Amino acid sequence: MSLRTWTGPLHGGIVILGGGLSGLSLAAHLAATRARPGPVLVVDDAARDITAASWASWTRRTALLDSAATEMFDRMRVYAGGHDRTLALGHYRYRVVHGAALVAAVRRLTDPVPDVGSVTGHVVDVDDADRPLVTLDDGRELRPDWVFDARGPAATTAGEDAALDFLGVRVRAEAPLFDPHVPVLFDFRTDQAERASFVYVLPSDAHHALVEHTCFVAPGTPDVAPEVHLAALRVYLTQVLGVPENAYELGRSEHARLPLVAQIAERGDGRILRIGAAAGMMKASSGYAYERIQRDCEAIARSFEQHGHPYDLPKRPGRFARYDHALLTAVTGHPGFLEEMFAALFSRASAEPVLRFLDEDSSLRDEAGLFASLPAGPLIRAMTGR
Repeated sequence: MSLRTWTGPLHGGIVILGGGLSGLSLAAHLAATRARPGPVLVVDDAARDITAASWASWTRRTALLDSAATEMFDRMRVYAGGHDRTLALGHYRYRVVHGAALVAAVRRLTDPVPDVGSVTGHVVDVDDADRPLVTLDDGRELRPDWVFDARGPAATTAGEDAALDFLGVRVRAEAPLFDPHVPVLFDFRTDQAERASFVYVLPSDAHHALVEHTCFVAPGTPDVAPEVHLAALRVYLTQVLGVPENAYELGRSEHARLPLVAQIAERGDGRILRIGAAAGMMKASSGYAYERIQRDCEAIARSFEQHGHPYDLPKRPGRFARYDHALLTAVTGHPGFLEEMFAALFSRASAEPVLRFLDEDSSLRDEAGLFASLPAGPLIRAMTGR
């Protein structure tokens, strides 16, 4: 368990279900607020080691857990449409947070607070009859005033619009292959015949990087087999980057499929609310979630401080869900559209306008300017089909 073991009573206050990114982030924000309604208890089944995870995000603001970011970049690189572009990020920074650093940053905030802690257990039932009742598999019952549930996928009335299927591999190269100052967010020099695909490169230094092969896949289609991803990565290293097969080593890998849901998720009502991916914090058109989770946790803590309840949260403008649905429909129906779109979006000196749009901080005028540069056919068909 990532937080100090809880030894207090199991009644009142706040219970957070899940000790992953969103659960720990919310615990930290609640520990830092001046007015939280009682103790904060994180319940986690310890099935996953959060210290082995990592997240990347872009941001242009300062936040509570900034000390967890161990790597930071002010530029990004994109290979699309035959062009190699390195773009400044303007007011944004691209940051990487590793699980161990996140836990350390959270504990610096929670350890000094005596009524914030955690218990290990598997939740078997959550009831919201009159007051929340959380039942664990060992028979323990928790009766908090509020429950924040970080378990499970986003709750919507719609299915997924697409999925991101990826395999990331730690690569060590004998030669100084990677630029340690510039991550490659999108490299389309990989096969686009069956599905929209790109390679992502996050360098640790000139010889080491996380290299990831990512595909957008249509709803209901089978997972992309790890060996398919791995073959694409080997082709990328040897034929695109020109590395002899005996001049690099592949280390630890991770394969996952992330469901992408454009529809705004239901957060729940009463005294049980969803957070994290379960609350739709994963951006459907990009798969990024870290920054959105931090903003949400900050808003929940601020609402408690100002109003004594967690309901005063920003409302997501509905047009961004429509944009995400249209983009995913276009990409899964016409795989080549993704590269065409990114080549157009990043044909400028700064990536800031695009990042602001993906952050849903753009204005209608900003969006009109971005859309005017995009290939119209697939996007119009997707929008009118909606």
